[in-house]
Amino acid sequence: MARRLAHPLLLLGVLCTAVATLRFHWAPDQVSPLALIAVIGYLALLERLIPYRTDWHPSGRELRWYSVYFLLSMVGGGLAQGLVTALVELLGPARPALPFALEVPLALLLGSLGDYLVHRWSHRNRWLWRLHGVHHVPDKVNVANNGVNHFLDVLFAQSVVQLLLALIGFSADSVFVVGIFVMAQGYFVHANIDVRIGLLGHVLAGPELHRLHHSTDLAEAGHYASDLSLWDHAFGSFTWRPGRTPETVGLTDPAAFPATGELGATLLHPWRRTRTTEQSA
Repeated sequence: MARRLAHPLLLLGVLCTAVATLRFHWAPDQVSPLALIAVIGYLALLERLIPYRTDWHPSGRELRWYSVYFLLSMVGGGLAQGLVTALVELLGPARPALPFALEVPLALLLGSLGDYLVHRWSHRNRWLWRLHGVHHVPDKVNVANNGVNHFLDVLFAQSVVQLLLALIGFSADSVFVVGIFVMAQGYFVHANIDVRIGLLGHVLAGPELHRLHHSTDLAEAGHYASDLSLWDHAFGSFTWRPGRTPETVGLTDPAAFPATGELGATLLHPWRRTRTTEQSA
């Protein structure tokens, strides 16, 4: 029952949070971090109840390092939000261009497309990969290490996508609704939980698909979308089929990046003269 209800309950929680925030005029900047904590807590509980692989549970030492990276990722996200807000005040349209009912699906489509393209570019561009590759260092995939990122990678990716949506003219409410959905989906696909969403996986990404993205076999490591998997279909990076699972996850060349526990070396890695190969499919 938990395997069948895990994703529907998550989506229902996102919907209820969005509706209540707009209905009762709650402050989105206060709701968003609370929603993030709730999503992480919910998925962490499911990882214990219905784990995909028990050996992918984080050790105590790993969890401590993951927490440090999570905080740095939050810093990157906060800087992105501040930058976007400042630029929109200077350059953005004065009022939304579309009715709210059209804004949300269109913002989701365009935001997801922007995120897909930025993510794929981060695997192809040598310098961007030096940032993004930090996320692929762990040899396991779980909800805790979803926050293992170089903070500049978070800053870059979120700035591009959020600025795209804001400058097009989407309202703050629509960006908030899309934002909490994308956040929930991002943690869901990274969770170490044994769920299958079946045919829905051809529209929405799920853990089965995203584990392939972390595969060391680059022939199957597509799936750059963490929300709408239809973009992987559109651009030829959809590799999942029923029963397909990665044999190992992580980097094809682990020596190309510092270990997750080497925080200083990781933060300085983009500027160091080291042999770093792009990981792409």
